[in-house]
Amino acid sequence: MKMRFATLFYDIFDRGESMNIKPIGERVLIKPMKEEEKTAGGIYIPETAKEKKKQGVVVEVGTATDDNEMPVQKGDLILYTGYSTEELEMNGEEYLIINVSDIIAKLE
Repeated sequence: MKMRFATLFYDIFDRGESMNIKPIGERVLIKPMKEEEKTAGGIYIPETAKEKKKQGVVVEVGTATDDNEMPVQKGDLILYTGYSTEELEMNGEEYLIINVSDIIAKLE
C-alpha cells in the first residue's frame, strides 16, 4: 500500500501539477526538520551516520473525530515518534503524514 500511495504522488508531481493535501481523520501533515550537515567543530557528518530528528512543523491538520479539537494547529513545532509515518515528496520537499497519537510534545 505504501509503495502504491507514494507512486501515485510521484506521478502527479512529476507532471508539474500542484495539489493541496488535507489529511483525513486524526492525522497531521508535517515538514520534518533537516539534520545538521556538520558539527559545531566543522566536521561533516555522512548520511549514514546522521540521526533523524523527530521534530517538525505542522503544515496541515486533519479533522478531529468524536467532537474533540485537534491538539495542534498549522505552524506548531512538534516532537513526534517515527514508527508509523507516511513519507511523501512534493516539489522537491519532504513531508510526513503522522497520526495525532504519534505527537509527543508541542514546543513553544
